[in-house]
Amino acid sequence: MTELNRRSLLKGSVAMGAAALFGTAHAAGAVKQPAKWDETVDVIVIGSGFAGLAAAIEAKQAGANVIVLEKMSMPGGNSIINGGILTATGCPQQKKHGIKDSPELLAKDMLVAGLYLNEPEKVKLVADNALSNYEWTVKELGVEYNPDAIGQEGGHSVPRYVFTKNGSGSGIVSKELEKLEKLGVKVRTRTYVKHLFRDDAGRVIGAEVQEGYRFPKADSGRTKFIRASKAIVLCYGGFSQDINYRLMQDPKLSAKLDSTNQPGATAELWRETSRIGCAQIQNDWIQCTPWNNPKEKGMGIGWTFSQSAAAEYGLWVSTSGKRFVNELANRKVRADAIMVEQTNGFRAVSICTKANTKAYDVARPGTLAKLLEQGIVKEYKSLNDIAADYSIPANELQKTVARFNDAVKAKNDPDFGRYINNEQVPLVEGPWYASEMSRRSITAWAVSSPTSTAR
Repeated sequence: MTELNRRSLLKGSVAMGAAALFGTAHAAGAVKQPAKWDETVDVIVIGSGFAGLAAAIEAKQAGANVIVLEKMSMPGGNSIINGGILTATGCPQQKKHGIKDSPELLAKDMLVAGLYLNEPEKVKLVADNALSNYEWTVKELGVEYNPDAIGQEGGHSVPRYVFTKNGSGSGIVSKELEKLEKLGVKVRTRTYVKHLFRDDAGRVIGAEVQEGYRFPKADSGRTKFIRASKAIVLCYGGFSQDINYRLMQDPKLSAKLDSTNQPGATAELWRETSRIGCAQIQNDWIQCTPWNNPKEKGMGIGWTFSQSAAAEYGLWVSTSGKRFVNELANRKVRADAIMVEQTNGFRAVSICTKANTKAYDVARPGTLAKLLEQGIVKEYKSLNDIAADYSIPANELQKTVARFNDAVKAKNDPDFGRYINNEQVPLVEGPWYASEMSRRSITAWAVSSPTSTAR
């Protein structure tokens, strides 16, 4: 992948992290090119999350003069506040837990989760390089991952993601920033990209920016024109904080729904790249995460229990007392299922036992204690106590858990086909833990296309 990046950057191609350009003519409403450029560089990277910082590192190491533009006052975007997990098929953590996996299986999972709308060659590229990507973050950047923990996200048929030691995406972003500093590249924060320019041949050649920009004041800062002699790389992230734009994509995501994104996840560059002719696909596949806890605002940390403890080693039920989804299905399937239950008047509850939180405690040490202290997760002596607290029919809940325990023993879930983790044990003895999953904080990271590889 390194050589691919270097070839594309040094040959002067336009690298588009969010879209590809089609056609040669300017789009309607084109902005006139400046008569004079204030600065010329080889490569402009727009956005300072995982992708943007990685692109800047590769560009610099390939010999390019590169700058990174970030409209907010701090770098990192959504990446710096994410859960700090990374798919690493074939990593030491998988081998330690005896998990059999392969790039081919990862590619299959991606195609299934993407409803086969993915581009197979891109899926293969991602799957074949998942391990080398992990190794790059370790060897090149010095990112520290928990050496003992391995997790399973929705849509993956086996556990295959690793955790940063600090349990946050900042564990990766901080190392990328350190690497860039050593390379002599500084992220230019408070630099808002207002317009992109194409020449008569259709090539993107530069940007109009506002330096000293103060979010969200559109006209703040000083105008500057920067030319890119080789490439512009777009890694500007999501738009879920832009209510009007997300409503254009999915009318049900109204202002009643909160976002787990950082405040700057707005759609200015989605609009701008569309204006200059970028082909944007599947923008309506917006990732939702209604397993956040209603007591928290934004992303919070309650989702870690519902996802990493209950979904992997416990179960999810609605207040009807029944399971309603494969807890490890892909994110869209699970999100839609939770929202349907809530539309029907039920709440969604994640449940786990102490015996099944061992892996969670290893992966995120101290987190469960913090969640209990904050009342985001509650501890119960018995399953009946959970039923009483959430007004769940006790008999129905008992039957659901008993049937699920049979699935755990048999390592086969006849109801939903869920993967049963090698280290999961039946949910029998307490203490029991439970947490409500919210409908409110659902519009999460950027756009989650079923292709996932196209972003």
